[in-house]
Parts: sequence; structure tokens; C-alpha cells
Amino acid sequence: MASQAHQTMPSVYGPGSHTDKTFTPVPKDTQRIFKILASQTPGFTTDESVLSKVHFEGDDFPVLPGPIKAVSVAAALHAMTGVVANEILAERGLPESQSITVNTTHTAFWIATVGFGYVGGQDLISVVREKKTNSIVPDFEQGWYDKPLKYRATAIYPTKNPEVWYQIHGSLAAVPMLKSMGIDTEAPCKNNDEAWDLIASYTRTKSPEELEMHNVYHGYCGSICFSPEKWNNSEMGKALAAHPFVDVRPQPQAAPTPRIAFLPVSPADKRPLAGVKVVEMTRIIAGPTVGNILSSYGADVIRINASHLIDINIMQLTLNAGKRTIELDIRKPSDLAHLKSLLKDADIFIQGFRINKLPKYGLGLSDFLIMAAERQKGYVYVSENCYGTDGPYAERPGWQQIADSASGAAYVQGHSLGLPEDECVLPSLPISDMTTGLVGALGAMMALRDRARHGGSYHVHSSLVTVNTYALKPEIGLYSPEIVKQCQERFAWAPMRSAHHVFELLFTVWDGWKRVFGKQLEESSPLFKSFENSVFAGQKLTILKPVVALDATAKESQPEWRTASVPYCFEKKEDVKWLS
Repeated sequence: MASQAHQTMPSVYGPGSHTDKTFTPVPKDTQRIFKILASQTPGFTTDESVLSKVHFEGDDFPVLPGPIKAVSVAAALHAMTGVVANEILAERGLPESQSITVNTTHTAFWIATVGFGYVGGQDLISVVREKKTNSIVPDFEQGWYDKPLKYRATAIYPTKNPEVWYQIHGSLAAVPMLKSMGIDTEAPCKNNDEAWDLIASYTRTKSPEELEMHNVYHGYCGSICFSPEKWNNSEMGKALAAHPFVDVRPQPQAAPTPRIAFLPVSPADKRPLAGVKVVEMTRIIAGPTVGNILSSYGADVIRINASHLIDINIMQLTLNAGKRTIELDIRKPSDLAHLKSLLKDADIFIQGFRINKLPKYGLGLSDFLIMAAERQKGYVYVSENCYGTDGPYAERPGWQQIADSASGAAYVQGHSLGLPEDECVLPSLPISDMTTGLVGALGAMMALRDRARHGGSYHVHSSLVTVNTYALKPEIGLYSPEIVKQCQERFAWAPMRSAHHVFELLFTVWDGWKRVFGKQLEESSPLFKSFENSVFAGQKLTILKPVVALDATAKESQPEWRTASVPYCFEKKEDVKWLS
């Protein structure tokens, strides 16, 4: 039940939705949500004198389409990383910040990080729109969206049941999935609309349950667009709800390992995580965001990619900031051995593989606990996936769009737009991806702090669906239709529909922001940091600064990226060593 101070109305956007009765300006509401999150996170401080150091500022009114308070939830989580950073500074004998400031509008821009910046003076949204990425970055996409039919293989579709929509996902390799559905992958679709219509002609002949079982049987991605109520009442929804949103699990069953103090402070780098060694083995957005945030706090992050795995080109420009990257194919014994040699001295391992995929390579959680006992130094093992660590869907493949659909977020977003026939629409940005990465980074920082205080190893898990379900909770609340309408009028968003890919929705949001924010989005804005002569064709690279701002007492510990992004698999594996 919502508290008396925060009252909601049920079912405005369908069963299981909870809409605020009155509007609270975004920074003030975010402060409330921060306090809720802090109280609900095991291991997070409840000291009011510490919590009171956190301040929120920004636009009073929402700046994203729809009723979901994704920006406030993300801003609250960013503030929590600032609080834990302060605790780590204290552990290291460094001055703590007396205030931690998070701008909610900056947070909204951060959610759009994957396309938010400049290269060679051109904004990244235009680079993607005009399909110029291949002239700037190495091509890892393998033509995943070079035809309309491939592009529309990731979209929400009507089903035989007029009340239920279904999300399919081509997983960046759509042809086998489309063929399994009996769709001619060489069909002459002239544009995206024709491609969507062709796939819809198939999905309309199938019930949601038939589409679901087809994907389960063939191992492809998909999800019914549940209402929040139906998801929460499902067995998978109940399994996920049994775990805290920020899920940091000590591993007391393992052989004990001693407390591991943070390394002595270097005068050259007083950021909280300086000297912390991170191996990141992830793809796309959520996993790389974990490493991206840790690197801003000073961690030495080595990212592992394999060139045979498809990734999205534009993200090399933003999500690799502060990292070094190498190629390893762990199917090759020599590459697996090289990875394990890096892990001998690592503090954190980040992985985004499906459950039970890594133990066969000796890279499961239990394997790390054995290695921790052997070296007498605990690990922080960070995993992210779609559905969580247990429950009937836990081993299923999943992406942001799958999580948006399963959790009820797409259902609520569609209902807020007043579309016909219960049409569902993705939230407008890769919200669940970015926020899942943020949860993973926060959990990793908490685990490192606890390793220094208590010893042992820790498992941190972050889940895409968990992010969405948390934002739909009654204590968080949703914006009313009146507020959603005011936001629409202010930014004049273009229509958003079930067919639209997250790229198209990102373009729509960017266009609205440019109309309203103007100079704040220019390359010269203080929100951005530039790196001259990047490795991307020697052009200047400009990216969004970290969200958290510490005050002058901890100025030298301010989160920042000190090196520009580099491409995937950029350096020779033999040349990359730990910095300290």
C-alpha cells in the first residue's frame, strides 16, 4: 500500500498500475524515492546524517515520454553510488564529500548515453540516422539491420487475441528466427512498414501462447506483453520479487578469505576505485554500463570481446570510456588461459551470459569461490541477465525489449499514449538496460566496501525485468495522464508505436529535447567532456560526463573518465597488463 504521504489511484493505465493522485516536482519526488530505495536495500546505510548529504536538482516536470518514473529511479541509484563512494573514500583515509548532487535532467540524458555525444563535431544520433558509423568505428554488426525485415524482427506485434500483444526479438541475427516462423526472408519489403505488416500477418494468426511456445521450443527471444498485474501474479514474477532490487549476496558457504583493504592512494588518482581491477566480459548495453560506471569512479577496467559475436557499433564511442579492450574467444584454450591469468589478480568480474553458460569454462560463481580460497582474496562476481537468478524463466534469453514487455512497462507505456486496441509500446529509451547496469555497478561498489570490512566473496546480480517492475511499484507511482499530456505538448514528441525499434524512439526523444533544451545539448555544453584526437579516425570525441557531482572537499575524487573510449578488441591481449 502507498503511504498516506504518497497516494495513488489504481488501474489508470491498466491492472496493476498505480498513478499519483497529485504531482510532485521531479527533484523532490526523486528525494522521496531515494529514501525508499535506501531503506529497501540490504547493506545500505540508514544513517540520516549520511543520507541528508544527497541533493537532487533539475527540471520540475518530466522530460521523458510516458508515465514511468525511470529518471527518478535512476537518479536515486546514481546518488546511492555517490554515498558508497564516500564510504570507500573514508576506508581509504581520503576526504569525504560533504554533499552529493544529482541532476535529474542530466540523468535523463545519461539514459540516452548510447547515442549521446559527438564525434568529429557531429552528434551521434545523426551518425546513426545517416548510417555513418562504419566510416568511424570498426564494424561488429554483421549486417544485423541492413534490411527492413531484419530491423522489424525486433518489435511488438498483435496476436490472435485482440487484447494481448507480443514482443519478438531477432537477437541481432533475425534470419533463423524469421525462417522458423515460415516468413520468407527474401520477401521484397520496400520499407520498415511493409516489413512490419508482413510479420504481423503471421503473428495475427497465432495466440500469444502459441508464439511463446514457438520461441521457447526453438530457443528464440520473445515475450507476451503482460499487464503489471499479470506479471506480478505469475510464478516468474513472484520468484523475481523474492529478491531485493539491489541484490548483493555474501557467499558464507565458501572457504573464508580475509579482509582486503583498498590499495594505498596514489597522488595521481584519488578517485574512490583507483587501483581496483575489473574484468568485463559483456556485450551491448547493460553489462558494459556496469564497467562504464566503475571506470568513472577510477577502476581499471579491461573489457573482453570476441569478434565473432555481434555487437552494436555506435556503443564503442560511449560505453568504452575509461576502459581498455582486448579480444578473447574463450572457446580457444589459449584465450581461456589468458583470461584466467588476468582473473588471478582481478577484484571484480562482470559477465552478462545466460545462467549456466559459463561454468563449463570454469567461470561460474563456484569456480570463482574456489579461486578466491586458493589466492586468499575474495572476488566480487557481477552477473546481469533478463529474468534473475531463479524461477521458471531464469535461463531464458532476454533483452531490454523482452524485459519491457514481460514486466508490464510496454503495456503501461502504450496505455498512457491512448492508442487503440490495447497497443503496447516500448519505453522511449534503453531504460532497463542502462539502469540494470547502474544497479550492477552500485552492487559491485557495496560488495567491494564489504570485502574491505568483512572479507569474503560476493555475488551481485542485476536483472532487466527487476528494473522495470521496481519502477511500477505503488510506492514509486506513475505520472498522471495530465502530466503525460503536458510533457507531450512541451516536447512535441513524434508518434510512438508498437513497430518502433528503440533506435527510432531514441531519435524521437532527441528531436524533442533539441527543441526544448537547445544549447544544453551542444558539444560546448558543460555537460560534456571532450577528448581530442581519439582513435576513431583521429577525430575529437565528446561524451556526457558522469551524473554524480561531489563537492569541493572531494574534488580530486570526482568521478570522471580520464581516457576516451576505444573500439572493441582494440589492443593486443599480450600488451594489456594491470596498471597497478
